[in-house]
Amino acid sequence: MKVLLTNDDGITATGLNAMRQALLEVPGLELAVIAPDSNRSATARSITTREPLWVEEVEFGDGTRGFATDGTPVDCVRFGSLGLIEFEPELIVSGVNHGANLGDDITYSGTVAAALEGIVLGIPAIAVSQQAYPARLDYWVGRQWKREDFEQAAAFAARLVEELEEVPMPLATLLNINCPAGEIRGARACRLGKRIYHDRLELTEEEGGRRRYHIYGDEPGYQHEPGTDFAAIADGHIAVTPLHFDLTDQAGIAQLEGFELDRLLRPAAREI
Repeated sequence: MKVLLTNDDGITATGLNAMRQALLEVPGLELAVIAPDSNRSATARSITTREPLWVEEVEFGDGTRGFATDGTPVDCVRFGSLGLIEFEPELIVSGVNHGANLGDDITYSGTVAAALEGIVLGIPAIAVSQQAYPARLDYWVGRQWKREDFEQAAAFAARLVEELEEVPMPLATLLNINCPAGEIRGARACRLGKRIYHDRLELTEEEGGRRRYHIYGDEPGYQHEPGTDFAAIADGHIAVTPLHFDLTDQAGIAQLEGFELDRLLRPAAREI
């Protein structure tokens, strides 16, 4: 199995290196690492199109090497598929992310975006994230992470990679894995939950006609519903959610077909 490992926290991130070491222990696995040179959290599926990208080969201190780039997580996957490394990836692993990626948060996540790029390219993919603190289901970023924080998530993901041929992963589907902090009671398949955001507009500075605002950062909540990734993490279970890229609303197509779209090409009828 030829695996490309990436993330959005940067190539020096503790979670990435915990995942890298766990994957190196999988028999028969060939590993390449391409990651951003610094933190690119919450960059979602952004790509770099208006300027060339720098790439630097880096050493991890255990005799293995990888590539750091000033691009985004999606750029990293593109690099891997376009020939920067010596093989064509057969699997994309993104993570372990510093903080959970649950519910609606996945639309902002660079970690999940890298895995999504894999399935866009026809490559199976896994996104792996670690909850920061027990009983907190926000995306807390203020803690100092240690390698042991990621050992269970990395070990679970590495086992999944090792047994990937037995895992029912439909075509063009990625697995979004979130690991709880503290004691793990099990693992379960689940759907995305619904995030509740409490963002607010706060003026922090005013100078020379310009205003500086803070609009993100208040602790979010979530809808308490059974069967979701939030519920799994709250119960101390690893949440495994299959995701695909088909955003088409099939029911919506049927409804639109009953509306005469062609008439919008004609001038509107004006009542006199």
